[in-house]
Amino acid sequence: MRLVMKRMGIVVSILVVLGSIAYLAFGNFKENLVYFVTPREVVALPPSDYGKKIRVAGMVVKKSLQMVPNTLKIKFDITDGLKTIPVIFEGIPPDLFKEGQGAVVEGVWMEDQTFHSKVIMAKHSEDYMPIEMKRAGIELPKKDFYKTLQVQ
Repeated sequence: MRLVMKRMGIVVSILVVLGSIAYLAFGNFKENLVYFVTPREVVALPPSDYGKKIRVAGMVVKKSLQMVPNTLKIKFDITDGLKTIPVIFEGIPPDLFKEGQGAVVEGVWMEDQTFHSKVIMAKHSEDYMPIEMKRAGIELPKKDFYKTLQVQ
């Protein structure tokens, strides 16, 4: 009888641990999802989605970048080629962030039709090289990607 109770206790303990791990892994998963959209999709959001966290990807419009004096705020426009939305970012942008480059901003679309962000992820081209390597005069080999994709 003691052996049965001991085994039962071990099985129950294992089930409790596995259940706890499953809850931690999947229980809060839905509320932590951040959806990825384009500026065209942002403009079409219904009012019920205002204030929900989303990520918007597009190109930073040239000559739209404005620094707000005496603050850490930056204003710029982001476009997908079809629609353009204004973004207000507060914080320190990444080094690769600049006009005419791709960026992903994370934040909320507000009722005043502006996107408020505290996170910018700058995109870079496939031939990106760290500044230290450029200064050292090191060049990365360039491949003809069409040749690598062709069936031989």
